[in-house]
Formats: sequence, C-alpha cells, structure tokens
Amino acid sequence: MKGTLLEKMNVESFNLDHTKVVAPFIRVADVKDLGGVTLTKYDIRFCQPNVDHLDMPSMHSIEHSFAEYSRNHADDVVDFSPMGCQTGFYLLRSNEPDIDGTMALVETSFRDILNADSVPAANEVQCGWGESHSLDGAKAAVQTMLDKRDAWGEVYA
Repeated sequence: MKGTLLEKMNVESFNLDHTKVVAPFIRVADVKDLGGVTLTKYDIRFCQPNVDHLDMPSMHSIEHSFAEYSRNHADDVVDFSPMGCQTGFYLLRSNEPDIDGTMALVETSFRDILNADSVPAANEVQCGWGESHSLDGAKAAVQTMLDKRDAWGEVYA
C-alpha cells in the first residue's frame, strides 16, 4: 500500500517513513546492549529515498575506502555496509550513541577518500568483484555529502 505505514516491523529502517526524510543525513538507527557492549548502528544517507541512488561501482568504492580509512581514526568501527536500496550505508560502532563524534569520523574518512589515489583492496584477490569500482564516482559522492555537511543532523525537513 503506497504511502501507508503498515504494522511495526522488526527491522528499524522499515519503520522509517522514507517519504518524510530529507537526505543527506546521519542518524542513530538502532542501539543494542549486548551485556557490557553497546552496538550503535548509524544510517548514513547520501541520496533521497525513492528519488536518487548511488551507482554500484561508486558505492562499492565508498564501502571499501570508508571501511579501511575509518579504522585509522576509530577503534570501535565494527562494520560499514551498503544499503540494498543504494541510497546510503550503515555504520556499526561498538559505542554508546555519539552522533557528533560519528559525524566527525565520517567527515574525516570522507576527506581521506578525496585524497586517495586508489581504492583499497579493489582487485580480484581481495574483492569478490574487483572490477566494479569507481574512485572518481566515490569522490564525487562524498564531495556532495561534504558540501552539505551542515545538514547532516536534520533527518526531516
């Protein structure tokens, strides 16, 4: 049913009204207490849902680059994964929710991507589809995000 929210779903992002958010943004999507370890999942949204999306080679290169470079700046990065809808990524950190610190980490890692000469592990030995990368596309996408840095904290218009 288009435009209608259905019953509450188990997946947090399925409960987010994608027609009301305004990309780009970074938000806390979920927090799990695992008995002494807190995992916080961040929604790093590049594109407006159902309007635009990242092309796969650019997205793949952002994934590789961010996954590698972010760990140079933070010891609590657990995972950085693309969204199937190709509008952004999920960043999983083993920390209490820290939106400002996460935005700073994202900004620093994006600047690393802009300064990169190659995509980490973009080859057939280290990657399942080593030919599907675009460093230029990744740089363009992260530059667009950085150009709107002041809006990252606003999820809704």
